Amino acid sequence: MPNMKNAKKKVRIIAKEKEVNNDYKASMRTAIKNTDKAVLAKDKEKAQENLKVAIKRIDKATKAGVTTKNKAARNKSRLTKKVNSME
Repeated sequence: MPNMKNAKKKVRIIAKEKEVNNDYKASMRTAIKNTDKAVLAKDKEKAQENLKVAIKRIDKATKAGVTTKNKAARNKSRLTKKVNSME
């Protein structure tokens, strides 16, 4: 446990930032899972809607610094391939 005033404040700030980052990450993962579920259910319209939402959430998480650019690009590419390969 920190003793100095500035160290105590930093612990509080880190806790707040961690909470916000977890929200970004959780919403991104949920959107990705929803898209995958729609693909497995072979519902093309729903998959396309969920893909749009997932791409937005991935971009927001990347902008907030929760994920790297490469991971975001990889996730978006894989999801888009899955949706586009549907019949």
